[in-house]
Amino acid sequence: MSDSPTPNPPPASTRLALHWKVLIALAIGIALGSILHYGWTAETWKSLGVVDVKPFLAGKESDANAGAGFGAHAAKFAVDACSFVGKLFLLALRFIAIPIILSSMILAVASLGDIRKVGRIGLKTITCFAITLVVAIVIAIGVVQIVKPGKFVTPEAKAKLLGDFSGELATKMQAGAAAQNQTIWSFLLDIIPANPIAALATGNMLQVVAIGFLVGVGLTMIPREKSTPVVAFFDGLSSTMMELVRLIMACAPVAVFCLITQTVTNLGFGSLASVLLYCLCVIGGLAIVLLIEYPILIMLMTPRSAGMTPKKFFAGLSPAITLAFSSSSSTATLPVTMACCRDRLKIPASIVNFVCPMGTTINMDGTALYQVVSVVFLSQLYGMDLSATQLLTVGVMAAVVAIGAPGLPGASVIMMAVVLESVGIPTEGIAIILAVDRLLDMSRTIVNVAGDAVACVVVAGWEGALTPNSERQQPEPIGPG
Repeated sequence: MSDSPTPNPPPASTRLALHWKVLIALAIGIALGSILHYGWTAETWKSLGVVDVKPFLAGKESDANAGAGFGAHAAKFAVDACSFVGKLFLLALRFIAIPIILSSMILAVASLGDIRKVGRIGLKTITCFAITLVVAIVIAIGVVQIVKPGKFVTPEAKAKLLGDFSGELATKMQAGAAAQNQTIWSFLLDIIPANPIAALATGNMLQVVAIGFLVGVGLTMIPREKSTPVVAFFDGLSSTMMELVRLIMACAPVAVFCLITQTVTNLGFGSLASVLLYCLCVIGGLAIVLLIEYPILIMLMTPRSAGMTPKKFFAGLSPAITLAFSSSSSTATLPVTMACCRDRLKIPASIVNFVCPMGTTINMDGTALYQVVSVVFLSQLYGMDLSATQLLTVGVMAAVVAIGAPGLPGASVIMMAVVLESVGIPTEGIAIILAVDRLLDMSRTIVNVAGDAVACVVVAGWEGALTPNSERQQPEPIGPG
């Protein structure tokens, strides 16, 4: 027997965890953005020789800005660099989103090996989505009916908001005209792509999920010797994409700083004051879903032996939550959500690969709650008291619209016109919502992303597939090192 001493265990890493770095970057960005919004005024630009700011920042020549000096161009370079870093980061995440969704869904279905098991997991997933969606809508109706935020907006504030954002509304509505004309039947038909390659090329998430699901089903129905090479290919693709997630997330603190600084600089808090109560209703409803509904589901639907407490859930999901807030895109956050569920929450990859891509396309609790609160708020603003039947219509339409809304920033605002028209509320009221939509979009994306992770936990609990608490290891970092 060797007498050599037992090597000492490696010292615990003293490096700051990624989610703390992102949170610090978020706080600094909010502070700097607020300073720039209120401190860097039109007079500041004039002192630098810039009289017409918009064309200058857009890079257009203007006689009014002929006196712009080095300081003005340095400021423009900083603005452009900040925008470039943020956009590049989001593009990188969206670049890997389609391959991850496709490969993960194929692997999830194929790895189950039995079409009956696929059906069972799918039914449990849809059931979980439905439960959280219905509860979110009930919470929304309760909050907005109790507080009645629309009664507190003055006619002057209403007229100003309608005037300030009518142009932006017209642009958004024109871009979303096709979505407004969509019926439930056309939506269901649109799930199956006529051209799978076109669906992948255009990034139609719902169709990509359908492609992955159908290919996975097909792989379970052919002999294993024929399906194994295909499964191995997509397994390699999935692993490659997840390693790219770690690489991209190493840049997250810088990217989040740039994204949030730009957002707060442009947004400010002036528009917030006139519709503050409405914002509090949305954020309060989202907080109830995130901090009360989801923890209750986790505690009720998972075995105690698994040790999946709300505290561990939120700690494990923290990188995805911070990214969701800064990016306002559940699609861009998807790769990080999957990595958190698999590596930090220790949920089996077969469940994560199935639930998360599907959740990104059809599980939108935050969006549904936002739609309901916004529509009822506008009805109160216009002096229209909705009946119980109309409230039910709003809830159903909000659920349908939330399922069909793409996981991109601001997409649900366009879809809101469908819900408004269902109960006869003027769609011009969306201009009032646009004043504060960016802040609320960031908040509801957190709930959308967390809802997908909750569904993973619940389905894994129902399947008895959660790692027991005694076997749970320290969460793996998301990012190199």
